[in-house]
Amino acid sequence: MDKLLIEGGSRLQGTVQISGAKNSAVALIPATILADSPVTIDQLPNISDVRILCKLLREIGGTVSFEEHTFVVDPRNMVDMPLPNGSVKRLRASYYLMGAMLGRFHKAVIGLPGGCNLGPRPIDQHIKGFEALGAKVTNERGAIYLRANSLHGARIYLDVVSVGATINIMLAAVKAEGQTIIENAAKEPEIIDVATLLTSMGAKIKGAGTDVIRIEGVHELHGCRHMIIPDRIEAGTFMVAGAAVSDNLLIDNVIPQHVEPLTAKLREIGADVQVGEDQVLVSRSRMPLKSADVKTLVYPGFPTDLQQPMTSLLTQAEGTSIITDTIYGARFKHIDELRRMGADVKVEGRSAILSGPTSLEGAKVRATDLRAGASLIIAGLMARGITEIVGVEHIDRGYDHIMEKLQGVGANIWREPMREEEARESLKEQE
Repeated sequence: MDKLLIEGGSRLQGTVQISGAKNSAVALIPATILADSPVTIDQLPNISDVRILCKLLREIGGTVSFEEHTFVVDPRNMVDMPLPNGSVKRLRASYYLMGAMLGRFHKAVIGLPGGCNLGPRPIDQHIKGFEALGAKVTNERGAIYLRANSLHGARIYLDVVSVGATINIMLAAVKAEGQTIIENAAKEPEIIDVATLLTSMGAKIKGAGTDVIRIEGVHELHGCRHMIIPDRIEAGTFMVAGAAVSDNLLIDNVIPQHVEPLTAKLREIGADVQVGEDQVLVSRSRMPLKSADVKTLVYPGFPTDLQQPMTSLLTQAEGTSIITDTIYGARFKHIDELRRMGADVKVEGRSAILSGPTSLEGAKVRATDLRAGASLIIAGLMARGITEIVGVEHIDRGYDHIMEKLQGVGANIWREPMREEEARESLKEQE
């Protein structure tokens, strides 16, 4: 087990290249199960979630290679092997295997997914969609069993806007008989990315990116080559870091429309943000940062995945800031860690209330989930002294070589293996 160490005080300057989108990758990889010939995905991020999914595709018979950010899978020899335990339980996005395997084999056995602990994230809307398409769904011994004699199109209204349910229903519906209509669908860019891949494979999908998606079922899907979209959350994380401690940080390979809510909020608090065609230049203003209220919403609102990094930045804003997370009510475990570093912040219900600016001091802190880890990295960059972050495995789930990228723009950040007693203590704290 490793720990991440950051000596604060360095100014960031230079160019950061953004990797492919983690939240797309974990859906695109399962989608390849539906093809009847090889599929290639370019610019896939080299993160642990992707490597776990590659392992799972191999377990069910796929031939997989993943080199230099290019993923190639031959799905022709895949079988409907049950995946009730093991790697499938290590990431939340394993639930996309349900829709993909149901779509191809009309049956699947998938263990209940893991990933970051952000409070209850039920899959009832996924199950509602699968049942509408004709599947019988049961929970047996901690695994979801899906069985269908055949799949048929249906009109499905999602009771809550859900990215996962929208994509999972798409995966199950593309080879169903007849038309499927998903109403109150999520609109995230990652949904459009998955729909683009499926369309390149021969699917008939209209309306991705709107709240109504129409799918005409087809009998066969073929292989193709697909370029994944840039990761808007990684881009946003570096934008926040730039607003915190940079003179000029150029974030390259960005779709500016995907980060508009963050761009607007950073400008509101006084950061200097300049937007180009596929780049964003961010620097810390010479003037003090101003406080702001932030509320996370479904796309195109402010993303919940940037709530935690933004919280770290707002510790340096003058006055009182309020951050409200309407998506995940339990996404404030980083607050206690920020307090260890000197932040003046408290949690009330679904909101964090910050008073600033406060001088942060380096401390030993724990990344309890992926984006909490990002927030602590940003706090460490701003703090005096050395910040020691344990729980690095959460950060590795979603950020492609974040340490090396930060080193490349001037951050004093490095990894060290944890001592045996530190590792034991860390595992005990996670239990």
